[in-house]
Amino acid sequence: MRIVIVLLVACLLLGFATPSFAGPALDTVKGNADDVLKVLNNPSYKGEAGKKAKQEQIRKISLKMFDFAELSKRTLGLSWNKFSAAQRQEFVDLYKGILEDAYVDKITSYTDERINYTKELQLSKNSAEVQSTVVTKSGEIPVYYRMHNKDGQWRVYDVVIEGVSLVNNYRTQFREILANNPPEYLLDTMRKKVQKK
Repeated sequence: MRIVIVLLVACLLLGFATPSFAGPALDTVKGNADDVLKVLNNPSYKGEAGKKAKQEQIRKISLKMFDFAELSKRTLGLSWNKFSAAQRQEFVDLYKGILEDAYVDKITSYTDERINYTKELQLSKNSAEVQSTVVTKSGEIPVYYRMHNKDGQWRVYDVVIEGVSLVNNYRTQFREILANNPPEYLLDTMRKKVQKK
């Protein structure tokens, strides 16, 4: 899972080349990557206070880019129906916190890898996949953003890195926990993880 998060970080903040085919979903991903780069390169964010301000700005960008409610629902799959409305909301909040903590801490130490956006594929009327490749010193890594248009805005609901879906990866972990435990047990496990940060 660690490599998935590291690569996700790379995709959110690295420089990119001109895509061969652009569309509104691809433009959204590029726009958010630009915003992250501006924050990372802002000289006014210095010292410990600057680091915290930088992290907060990056969190705000992630809220624009990701649909955490949809990501949560897809991650839980059929188990979503086992959760009450209050438990669902708490799950979304905790899951968002876990994902943000995983990459915001690492995002400030990016290197000179770059990302090439290759194309945008329309999956349905309101969903698309933005295909890209992260170019590192050791090779190229395919990264696909799955997005949907909700209320006129394109937002990410899954990221597939080298064929591994972020949603499916977490779904497997959560499904194992929920197989023999109630939703409250999973929520408590997630609370403890978030509190450690």
